[in-house]
Amino acid sequence: MPAPTQKDTVEVDLGGRTVTVRKGGLYDRYRMDTDLDEVARDPRVSGVGFFRRLPKAKVDSPIGSTLTPNFYYAVSTARLTMLAPSRAIRSRLPRELAPLEIAPGLGLVSVMFFRYDVCDIDFYTEAAVGIAVRPARHGRLGFLDLVAGLTNERLNSYVLSLPVSTEIAQVRGHDGYGFPKWVTELDVDIDPQRTGARVANDAGGTDLSLQAATPQQTAYRSGERVGSLTSYTSIGNAWHSTLSQTNVLSAGTTRLPRDIRLQVGEGRMADDLRSLRPIRTLQFDVMTSGQLALHMPVPTSVPSRTK
Repeated sequence: MPAPTQKDTVEVDLGGRTVTVRKGGLYDRYRMDTDLDEVARDPRVSGVGFFRRLPKAKVDSPIGSTLTPNFYYAVSTARLTMLAPSRAIRSRLPRELAPLEIAPGLGLVSVMFFRYDVCDIDFYTEAAVGIAVRPARHGRLGFLDLVAGLTNERLNSYVLSLPVSTEIAQVRGHDGYGFPKWVTELDVDIDPQRTGARVANDAGGTDLSLQAATPQQTAYRSGERVGSLTSYTSIGNAWHSTLSQTNVLSAGTTRLPRDIRLQVGEGRMADDLRSLRPIRTLQFDVMTSGQLALHMPVPTSVPSRTK
């Protein structure tokens, strides 16, 4: 999608910060209170039944008064799950969080790419380097957490890098959610045959890129397969958890994939991934069609832990 020109954009205020958004886009017209009937007429959107069962609420936040959840009506994603030494993972985790281990001394890290074709804050792309963590208030059920995580049913994560392609996504994500977001050139193209993505660094070179065959897809009815992701962030020196719910419509998985071309170049994402010292790729998940509801973060109690 070509970048909008100045005449195609308007300025809006987010908690005292001025950002540009697409003129006539969903955010410009609806400010998060999007008309679902209009969205349903978009040929890229399979339906809006999932969202009709999720009423929005007005909340105060660091980006001002806003409605939550943020709805993503047409989404595609790719995720590489990799094995990494727990010692390297712990060196990048806050003391209060613990890695989810697949075996003693071995944890899970991931590289993710997202394409949001239709959403309340308009089209954008995103990428992430994340760490799978134990739920913050959890007993010794690590194996059950592991199984749920690998089947994409219930994930808990701490994100190191989260670049995005638009200014509104950066401000909302950084100021409102506490995520490490910045704006960069970021291309994500996912279809049933091929999955490709490239994140640019500050010099215009490659930070991270991915090229792979898309795993064979399985179709699901809306609401049949809904997964959740809980991300932990620190906002104003207090821990918060952010819930996102994914309505999977078409997805597939390749375990122990061989034909994955992941280029680790130079940049913030590459540095974060290298610091985790990944050993091998365990799983490649691609969702060619889905929907998502992203809730605003809420304060959470995180127990003190020692390294």
